Amino acid sequence: MRIRFWGTRGSMPKPGPTTLRYGGNTSCVEVRPDDGTLIVLDCGTGAHELGQALVASGERPLRGHLLITHTHWDHIQGFPFFAPLFVPDAEWDVYAPKGLSQRLAQTLAGQMEYAYFPITLEQLGATVRYHDLAEGAFNIGAVRIGTHYLNHPGLASGYRLEVGGVAVVYATDHEPHSPHHPSAGKRRGAGKRGARKPSPVHHEDQRHIRFLAGADLVIHDAQYTLAEYPQKLAWGHTPAELAVDFALAAGVKRLALFHHDPLRSDEALDDLVEACRQRVAAARSRLVVFAAAEGHVVELPERLAPGRAKVLKPAALTESASARSRVPTILIVDDDPDVVDMLTLALEPEGFRLLSASSGDAALALARAERPDLIILDWRIPERDGLEVCRILRAEPDPQLRDVPVLLVTGRAEPEDTAAGFAAGVDDYLTKPLKMAHLRSRVHAWLLRRHH
Repeated sequence: MRIRFWGTRGSMPKPGPTTLRYGGNTSCVEVRPDDGTLIVLDCGTGAHELGQALVASGERPLRGHLLITHTHWDHIQGFPFFAPLFVPDAEWDVYAPKGLSQRLAQTLAGQMEYAYFPITLEQLGATVRYHDLAEGAFNIGAVRIGTHYLNHPGLASGYRLEVGGVAVVYATDHEPHSPHHPSAGKRRGAGKRGARKPSPVHHEDQRHIRFLAGADLVIHDAQYTLAEYPQKLAWGHTPAELAVDFALAAGVKRLALFHHDPLRSDEALDDLVEACRQRVAAARSRLVVFAAAEGHVVELPERLAPGRAKVLKPAALTESASARSRVPTILIVDDDPDVVDMLTLALEPEGFRLLSASSGDAALALARAERPDLIILDWRIPERDGLEVCRILRAEPDPQLRDVPVLLVTGRAEPEDTAAGFAAGVDDYLTKPLKMAHLRSRVHAWLLRRHH
């Protein structure tokens, strides 16, 4: 498998003398397994140069697969300028995580409306097929693609590519779910074979590590440093040092720091890489850490001949018509009317049916009567606190109530609080204050998980 970086910058393009070595274009990575299948990860401004190279190569017909993590501008800005889309005999399959309302083609068409761009989506010369993805797995040729929701203000998906015994994970625009993580340099028995590594307290961080597990290469969001992170909470990105910790916990072989901050110069990135390598050394690990740079190529020899795997289709394409038409019901449980109003204002434009309760007993009664699709629950509420409410729900005989996703939104942020929340049966633990865009993203992810 051959991986080439065409764009490595995050948030916005940053060309200029301070970014010459690592690059100023936004996210775009080319992946070629041994059979030559073309897979492109994200379509930021780096896609322009990739497109020019593909057209100049003479390869015909131009067929490829574009996997988009999410549709924030820095990941789709290159789409209108991607030359292979204008080649009449070209064929492209474009994939992105499915939202609950607008489809991928509609979103891409939005940035190509007349007010923004002179050519519409319908005027592209290539045959383009759009695929809205849920969390799950599907095949592109011999490559198995696993998808995993990331933690970002906007529904985003990571991709795990596996073929010939090689695994590459692309996980950009992701923020740790909890600020509490085991330190890489203070792990008892670190570096000893079979030594147990402490697990993060948040279940979604544990899930993220399982998604990375054993990969030959992880391309991971590393936009911030630990020193910068307190001022960037809920912005949707990972400190580079915690990306190292995730890779160490997952037993990854190589880690490419990615989605570089537009304010980070080449020299500052050199310093960050060195700090991350020292963190690896403190953990007595063999993990290889480097910063992704435009033009950098990684070769990963495929160790096994591709077998005849079961053909998997993108999960979202199997969604039933009834699931598409049903309006999800969300129960908001909080005794502060200002909080209820704030959550209502954030979620109402999404088209959800919203209910509210101000006490534990009222929440249980309303949940049994209405059987909501998701519950947003405060910890400190009258009569029964949020944890007791969750424990009662988990013991209900009705599977609709027993398995309903519960998002605990609370100001209690200590690791023992987080552990207590998951022990009570909550599915997600979000600490206040939080951005409403972040909450909407988590709500979308849990609703999509439930219906797929």
